[in-house]
Amino acid sequence: MSTGTVVRKAFVKSLPVMAAYVILGMGFGILMDDRGFSPWWSVLCSVVIFAGAMQYLTADLLAAAVSPVYAALMTLAVNARHLFYGISMIGKYRGMGKLKPYIVFGLTDETYSLLCDGDWPGEGRQRELYCFLVTLFNQCYWVAGCTAGAVLGELLDFNSRGIDFSMTALFVTVFVDQWMAGKERRPALVGIGSATVCLLLFGESGFLIPAMVLISLLLSTSYRKGARSDG
Repeated sequence: MSTGTVVRKAFVKSLPVMAAYVILGMGFGILMDDRGFSPWWSVLCSVVIFAGAMQYLTADLLAAAVSPVYAALMTLAVNARHLFYGISMIGKYRGMGKLKPYIVFGLTDETYSLLCDGDWPGEGRQRELYCFLVTLFNQCYWVAGCTAGAVLGELLDFNSRGIDFSMTALFVTVFVDQWMAGKERRPALVGIGSATVCLLLFGESGFLIPAMVLISLLLSTSYRKGARSDG
C-alpha cells in the first residue's frame, strides 16, 4: 500500500470525528473567552492538553486559580480511563518507532474508538504512519474548532450557559456506540456500578475521584486475573 493510500485511508477514517471536534472545540473556545482568556490560551490548551473533558474543566480551574495539587488530582480522576485505553493498546502499538510518543499522547476517546478495531493498513511503517495520521487529523480538527470558537467569542456575544454539557453528551454517544459494537460488557458495567455507588456515598460534588479509584482497582484486578489465566 502506497503512502498516499495510507494518508487517504486515515483521513477518511477520521472524518466522523471532524464534525464533533470542530463543534465541541468551538464550545471550548467560547467558554475560554467567557472566562476572560485570550484566543491564544485556547490554542495553547488544544495543542498541549488535547483532552476535551479536561480542557472544559481547565477553563474553570484557570478562572478559579485553584492549587496545582487540586488541579493534578482532578486531571488524574478525569483522565484515569486512559490507563485502560493504554493497556488495551499495548500489543497493537508494539514495534512502532519515533512517532509512537505522539500516538500515545493523542489517544483520545474518539481516536481510540477509531483505532481499536484493528483495521490498519499493511505492517510496520505503514501501520505506524496510519495511527499517527488518524491522531494528527483528529487533533487538527480540535485545534481548528478551539481557535474558531475563541475568535468568535471575541467578536460576538455568546451565552455560554450549558456549553460544558456538550462533552457529557459526546461521552454518552461514545459509550452507546461502544456498547452496541463491543461484546465485552464487563468494563462498562463496572464503570456504571462504581459511579452509582460512589454517587450515593459521597454525593454529586465528591463522587468523581472515589469512583475513578474504585473503577481502576476493579478493572486492574480483573486484568491481572485474566492475564494469569491466559498464561
